[in-house]
Amino acid sequence: MPHGNKNNRVYKASILAVIMTAVMFANILENPKISDQSANEKGKMEKISNKTKTDGINNKKNKEKRMINKNDWKLVLVNGKHKIKKNYDITVTPIGYTQAIDERCYDNLKNMINDCRNAGYNPVICSSYRSHEKQVLLFENKIKDFIGQGYTRKEAKKKAGTVVAIPGTSEHEIGLAVDIVDVKYQLLEENQEKTETQKWLMKNCWKYGFILRYPKDKQEITGVIYETWHYRFVGKENAKMIMKDNLCLEEYLE
Repeated sequence: MPHGNKNNRVYKASILAVIMTAVMFANILENPKISDQSANEKGKMEKISNKTKTDGINNKKNKEKRMINKNDWKLVLVNGKHKIKKNYDITVTPIGYTQAIDERCYDNLKNMINDCRNAGYNPVICSSYRSHEKQVLLFENKIKDFIGQGYTRKEAKKKAGTVVAIPGTSEHEIGLAVDIVDVKYQLLEENQEKTETQKWLMKNCWKYGFILRYPKDKQEITGVIYETWHYRFVGKENAKMIMKDNLCLEEYLE
């Protein structure tokens, strides 16, 4: 084969390769998809940055919203680590013949019970204010129950403290707590949450300044089992924030 033809073919192939490379780079520069992809990635990074800033602002706002007065009587913390002060004094108002509550939250409780009944349900207050002496009696009876089940007194006392508050650590002693059940199911057990009365109360209690004091999955914080029947008055604004954020009172007061 003549060398001249071979050289011509090599030369033409080189020219063609140069042309194709130039076209390819031209397409890359003009291809909107590739440019858009780069812009999209940049946009995503800006969104992430803005979201981080927004989250920081929202967190700051949430903290500002929770600027609360821990000396407010509505927010007095009573639990195993915070006993009732010996000089704690309240005035209670009767509820029917056998119950009573701090007079300052009587109207709120009355409105909540009445509205629940008007909605077609049947709430019954089975426990409210208790004297210290009555709390002592309840606690000792629970200890005896566990001893009867085979526990030592030390074990029974510890176990009783998760079911019945140790005297001096019960919210019932400060008149701000009530146990409410359905008239057709008056058992203090978890199935109480399945009653229509309890469903209404758990959904609406915050509107009247009450919270479900011992929520599910909060036992490690409250030291008390889940009590779907125990409601505590904290005031409307506090109740709204506590229930909205799924907090217990201890978390709210941190």
